[in-house]
Formats: sequence, structure tokens, C-alpha cells
Amino acid sequence: MPRRSLLFPPSSPCSPVPFTSPHPGSAFAALSLTRYPITRHIHTGPRPTVNRTLATINRSSSTTPITPSSRLSSISRHFSSSPVSESKDSSTMAPVEVQQYDYIVLGGGSGGSGSARRAAGWYKAKTLIVESGRSGGTCVNVGCVPKKMTWNFATVNETIELAKHYGYDIPEGTKIDYNYFKNTRDAVIKNLNGAYERNWNREGIDLVHGRARFVEPKVIEVGLPDGTIARYTAPHILIATGGRPTIPTVPGAAPKVAVIGAGYIAVELAGVMNAVNVETHMFIRGENFLRKFDPMVQQTMTDRYEAAGVKLHRKHPGFKEIKLLRDGKGKDKLIKLVGNDGVELEVNEVLWAVGRSPEIEDLNLDIPGVKLNPSGHIVVDEYQNTSVEGVYALGDVTGQAELTPVAIAAGRQLGNRIFGPPELKTSKLSYENIPTVVFSHPEVGSIGLTEPEARERYGDDKIKIYHTKFTAMYYSVMPAEEKAKNPTEMKIICAGPQEKVVGLHILGLGVGEMLQGFGVAVKMGATKQDFDSCVAIHPTSAEELVTLR
Repeated sequence: MPRRSLLFPPSSPCSPVPFTSPHPGSAFAALSLTRYPITRHIHTGPRPTVNRTLATINRSSSTTPITPSSRLSSISRHFSSSPVSESKDSSTMAPVEVQQYDYIVLGGGSGGSGSARRAAGWYKAKTLIVESGRSGGTCVNVGCVPKKMTWNFATVNETIELAKHYGYDIPEGTKIDYNYFKNTRDAVIKNLNGAYERNWNREGIDLVHGRARFVEPKVIEVGLPDGTIARYTAPHILIATGGRPTIPTVPGAAPKVAVIGAGYIAVELAGVMNAVNVETHMFIRGENFLRKFDPMVQQTMTDRYEAAGVKLHRKHPGFKEIKLLRDGKGKDKLIKLVGNDGVELEVNEVLWAVGRSPEIEDLNLDIPGVKLNPSGHIVVDEYQNTSVEGVYALGDVTGQAELTPVAIAAGRQLGNRIFGPPELKTSKLSYENIPTVVFSHPEVGSIGLTEPEARERYGDDKIKIYHTKFTAMYYSVMPAEEKAKNPTEMKIICAGPQEKVVGLHILGLGVGEMLQGFGVAVKMGATKQDFDSCVAIHPTSAEELVTLR
């Protein structure tokens, strides 16, 4: 099948409006950056107010013009449908009434929403969410949801290409309607934005759109879409503002397939693009990607991507320059990458996937005195407390296990602790044994310790490894080269005389759905004997995990 350019066509008048992002490393910068031309409602329920007004803030501030670049930068966590207003000089403002809440949540993403809904829905706390972009945060708008939908999109194409091995006569060069998929995906996301807001409204949570900043230790100021300023206070304030893509300072870097990075996003999107027959280059600093995963995963997945046609550039020294040689769409666009070693490569698109930075730069965290670590993330303890009493943080802004379900779980536990009954005052999330899946091609699932981590913690003589590698039945009808490109591999790491399962790592067809149940078992402290005592489901790949010897 001929290689295709993974380029989504221009939007129709009723579909999202394309715009150029200053942060092309977000998960979908290479697939389509959009904002919806809609007006977001602001829920304005009755709010008790503090019987005072704030005096003039005795500090200087200046008004900085909002440029298109700075405006987009301020909403890089998601694609905002709300206009960003210019900040007014607090030193010249008339006194502003301060509205009182029990709980203020900065950020309407997974973690912020989870905590706000627990506080308001379960404990009737008067709660306000301040959101600068589209409701749902990174996961809904530019992360998990569009990523998984795009992964499904690519997986369908893989199935079509392999169908001939099952006797299906499918013509070569089957056309893909990218525009249809893009519009469908965007409609799903738009519906989720509304679902978040309907849930908040149902539970009595107030929602304000705008950028928040601290003006006193427990007072925030929000620039509203109409250009006015509002202030709010609460004894408890949660910072759940998430993160934004980290973009290296490479001259000429512009929104724009070369994939630069070796983590989740890089591997997932490189897999998607390769699966729909886009020539894909990956630039990684080491020999393998997914370096935080078990060595089995690193080696097998890197080899698998190379066998599938991804062009890997290992131990790459980085880039000193990126030049846009010719603007346009698809093959009409031409970009030259200039490496620090002088090697040049011309491609049509570039995807930066080298990490994320916390979204905190305009929160004025110095006013309450919130401490940051050297990487710029907010420092929290095991209860999500920051260095300031009554100010909390969770999710990507803390750099802890940057996964949507983790932020939701941490937010709910925080809501329990702050507003729940006495027996929940010590509620906290355990960051041990968090299952995670990489939606690569094939998928990767992991929970617990890697083999090196287990050996370091328990000692070599206390560790036993169970390992298997095989071809899933789905590929049994296919030629040897296709089987070689699609391995299934599993590893169980056990510790101590009882052989407690302390790590489980799997890759292959369907492991994304497979891991959840085994995650429960590992979380409960299952042993190898517990696994062995479970009757296998045959014929499945999962049965290997309960029959390993």
C-alpha cells in the first residue's frame, strides 16, 4: 500500500478552526490543532461574599500587550474557546469585592474535577472551579481521549492491511477519509467538554473561565472573558493547572514527520503514523525508547518498531537548527533538520515529544510562598499539601505519576480528607503499584517494579523471574515476517519465599485491556501461587500469565 501523508484537511465552516500552536510538542500538534468557535457558559449561582473589600495592592505591576503567541501560550494545556483578556493593573483598580468559597480549584482537568466533585457532591462544600481553557484538561482535549481514538483509527488500518491473510480481498490503496475521522473525533471531544460542565453544574459547582493568579495567600484574581476582574477566597485552594509541552530552544522551530523523543507520546504517535503508512523517523538519545520501563519492554518494542518500518536514529545528539524550507500542506511542506553532529534530514512534519513543563508561570506562587523543586514542579507531601497551609497541588503540576486516573484518585482522596468525616482525615493516594498502558503498536502494559528496581530493593537472591515470548493466535495465519513483527512478551517478577508478585510487564495484542484485572491482583498482594491457582481462559494470550513456569 502506498505511503500516505498523515495530514488532516482544512475544516469545514461548521468544524473546529485550525490555528498554529506555539507548542507543537503537545500530543496532537502534528495531527491537528483546533479551537472551537463557541462561547463557553459561566455558571453563576449565588455566592456568599466576604464583608470587606480589598485595599489597593501595594506592589507594582505592568500591563503587557497580549500577542497571538502569548495568548496561545497561555492556553497551551488545551485549546481554549474562551478569549483571554488582558490583565489590568491591580494598583490602579477600584476596590473589588471578594467572593467567598469553601474550596477553590484552579484547573478543570481530571484531577481538579475529581477533587471538586468529591468536595461538592459528597460533602456539599461551596466549590469554585477556575478554568482558562476547555473543560476536561489535557486528557480530554489533547491527551488520552484523542490519543486513544487516533490509536483506534490506526489500528483499523492495520487490520485492513492484514485482512488478506484471512482471505479478504481488499483493494490496495484503500482511501482513508481523514476529514471524516477528524470531525468525528472533535465532536466526541466537544461532547465531553459539555459533559464535564453539566456534571459540575449538577453538583452545584460554580465555573469561571479565565486565568487565575494569587494576589494574597488565600485570595485569587481572575481575568474574565469580558475584560473585567473578579476575586475569590477560600480556606482551601487546590492547584491542578496541569502542564504544557516542553519545547527545546532550537532556532527556527515551528509548528509542523520526524518524531523527537522516546517517551509515551513519542512512541504512541510514531506508532500511529507508521501504522497509516507515513514514513516515520524517530530521534532518541539512547539505544532504546521507553527507558523508564522494564528492559524487556525497551528492547522488544524498539526492535519491533524498527522491524515495522520506523526509521530509528539512536544516540542522537540533538538538533541545533530547524529550517522551514517551504510552507504548505502535506508533501508541499518541507522542513530541514540540522543535527548537532551536522547531519541533515528533510521531512514534511516535526513532532516534539520531549516532555512537559508545569503550567504555573503566571500564578504568582511567590505571594502565598508555594515552594517548587528544581524542575519547576510544585513540591507536595504524601497528602498533596504544598509548603503553604490550605494550599494543595496534584496532577501534572507536581510531576508525580502524570496519568489521568492518578490525578482523579488523588483529587478524590484530597476531597475526602479536607471535607469528609473524621475517619477520612488521613486519606491519601498510594503511588505504589499504579498500572499504566502505552497505546503503542503493539500495546505495552506495566505495573510494579522493573527487574533492575526489584533486584536493587530485594537483592538478586530474593528475586525470581518468569518470562515468555510467543506469537498471538491472531497472527498464526500470517507469514513468518509478519509474526516476527508482532511479538507478545510477558514477564512476572516475584520476590521473597512466598513469591509475591512485585512487577508485571506485558506487551502484545490486547494487553491494554488485559492489564486492569491483573493490576487488581498485584495491588492486593497476589503471589505466584495465586496466579497459578486461577484456571486459564483458553485460547487467549492472557492465559500465559497464569500458566507460566
